[in-house]
Amino acid sequence: MTTTEKTTEKITEGVRVRNAHKAFGPHPVLKGIDLDLAPGTVTVVIGPSGSGKSTLLRTLNHLETLDLGYVSVAGELIGVREHDGRLHELSPRQVRRQRARIGFVAQSFNLFPHLTVAANVAEPLLAHKVAGWDAAYTKAYDLLDRVGLKHRCTDYPRQLSGGQQQRVAIARALALEPDLLLFDEPTSALDPELVGEVLAVIKELARSGRTLVVVSHEIGFARDVADHVVFIDGGVVVEQGPPAQVLDHPQNARTREFLGKVR
Repeated sequence: MTTTEKTTEKITEGVRVRNAHKAFGPHPVLKGIDLDLAPGTVTVVIGPSGSGKSTLLRTLNHLETLDLGYVSVAGELIGVREHDGRLHELSPRQVRRQRARIGFVAQSFNLFPHLTVAANVAEPLLAHKVAGWDAAYTKAYDLLDRVGLKHRCTDYPRQLSGGQQQRVAIARALALEPDLLLFDEPTSALDPELVGEVLAVIKELARSGRTLVVVSHEIGFARDVADHVVFIDGGVVVEQGPPAQVLDHPQNARTREFLGKVR
């Protein structure tokens, strides 16, 4: 993040991305993305491999730092602070505090193999010292019940299917009651017969009024659940809008070409 960049816009509620640029070495990945996502909505980000979808998602909780531009969530700049019209990096401790408000579910589950299912879900509550042992585990059991896995609370991740592990990862992401939930292709590592159980949990979350941003290649899921669809290609937003517009009546030729290959 440059410390010489100036920002004059008033930060609003919801998720805002402005002029997001990110390169890895000489290779630009994000090339000036602007987005406004209303609170309580579900946004599904689609696009071909290598288009910048996952990198964009990871900038929303500062797992990837921007070279230029900024992200704000619920009116708070993420990973940076403004001083005299310029943006400066926050300390790692301040970034961790912000991430506690932004749940993240990765492709590869990222569960602790040496902890039971319940312990995996309770861990964020204990690590952030927001609950004692009894309260943390009580909440873990409730969240596991919500994703249909309370009966597996004493098992270890290796004893679960991929779909079940991803549902545990979702329960863990909910533990700190985040304002925003991010999903990075949550079904891409699953066998086809396990995809439905994970999508069903995300659909239930979508009905809860939380703000969700989901990177996915599941076009049917996007049509059923999304309030807003964003099509990214080559590090730029090519087209965005309601599912009925972007998926069924795309205006851009590149969008039509992409959808013609993945339907």
